[in-house]
Amino acid sequence: MSTTASEELFARAQQVSPGGVNSPVRAFRAVGGTPRFMKSGSGAWLTDADDNRYVDLVGSWGPMLLGHAHPEVIEAVTAAAARGTSFGTPAEPEVLLAEEIVGRTPVDRVRMVSSGTEATMSAIRLARGFTGRDRIVKFSGCYHGHVDALLAEAGSGVVTLGIPGTPGVPAHVTADTIVLPYNDPAAVDAAFAEYGDQIACVITEAAAGNMGVVPPHPGFNEHLARTCAANGALFITDEVMTGFRAARSGYWEIDGQVEGWQPDLMTFGKVMGGGFPAAAFGGRADVMDLLAPVGPVYQAGTLSGNPVATTAGLTTLRLATPEVYDRLSATSSQVQQLVSEALAEAGVAHTLQTAGTMFSIFWGVAEPVADFAGAQSQDTGAYTAFFHAMLDAGVYLPPSAYEAWFLSAAHDPDVDSEPLSRLAEALPGAARAAAAAAR
Repeated sequence: MSTTASEELFARAQQVSPGGVNSPVRAFRAVGGTPRFMKSGSGAWLTDADDNRYVDLVGSWGPMLLGHAHPEVIEAVTAAAARGTSFGTPAEPEVLLAEEIVGRTPVDRVRMVSSGTEATMSAIRLARGFTGRDRIVKFSGCYHGHVDALLAEAGSGVVTLGIPGTPGVPAHVTADTIVLPYNDPAAVDAAFAEYGDQIACVITEAAAGNMGVVPPHPGFNEHLARTCAANGALFITDEVMTGFRAARSGYWEIDGQVEGWQPDLMTFGKVMGGGFPAAAFGGRADVMDLLAPVGPVYQAGTLSGNPVATTAGLTTLRLATPEVYDRLSATSSQVQQLVSEALAEAGVAHTLQTAGTMFSIFWGVAEPVADFAGAQSQDTGAYTAFFHAMLDAGVYLPPSAYEAWFLSAAHDPDVDSEPLSRLAEALPGAARAAAAAAR
């Protein structure tokens, strides 16, 4: 497999961008080698600058629920762009997308932004403004974007790259951030016992996906919601990754709808943008109405609610029917079985964990992973060997052991049998490579 064009592009990129990339995990630092520069995507496939073709199990880190370049999404986006790419005024697509989100989730109001980081940053500001308190609670290994106050013990690229602490973030910025172990209700109770009247909010990934997939224990999110309510704090579920991906209404459909609780605020991104830079936060009407121009908490964005991005998201969500989620869930289960069987056959100890249609593997781990410490105990060297063997065989996986794997409706073998066939062919050799590299 030739990588000459990617190597040349990477060399050029390093002269004009830090590390040659615009988001750190893309640089392949955790796995080594040359990052692949992609030039096109179609359905379940990516094609790189050297014309190598890969089955894509990253899906732009989650947004491509329907697959790349879905014809109806492309048609809608093309028509929207022809009408104008940005107005700086309200437009109908942002209203329609907000109505779609409100209709599928427990939120009453939605405010559009342009990134998941903006969504979580704004939700935190709103929670502080609503409660008049400063302290926030987050969980070790949960990543909520590169917000200064939320980078303490974060997952995703922070753990992937082994970055110690939070360089560039003044100590006073994180002084009001209480970091607790994930899935530990006793730690939550202890924090509230000491700081309860100072805590503005608890923020958590609805199901953790940035230290690998670590679902909440049954009742954990319910405990957070109940504890916040009892202490006058707000409960924020970050569904930037899981929203409209883990299930039709996000992970709340799997968890909150079943257990009977609702968050005060939620954040969304990825799938709701249909591959464009779009995100949102929403929640209870009385909380959301504290935002300007109705209330005094200021938040703004020149490109928020962009008509092209909101059209892409609206079209994606309208096409993401219950039948699409049923097929996606079935395909995800099939892929999980293929991967787990290949690793078991090669003698690779592993734990596979899921959150709806999302899943990931913990390498060299024989027990379920419940928190960040468990995730960090895995054998990343085994994954590196597995990753490169799969890449050489034409399967593109996340270039980090700490990331979720994402499928799309286009991976459905009834739609196209080739993606799963290539995956099945690549797995035995990659599993043997992982076994040889295991510590």
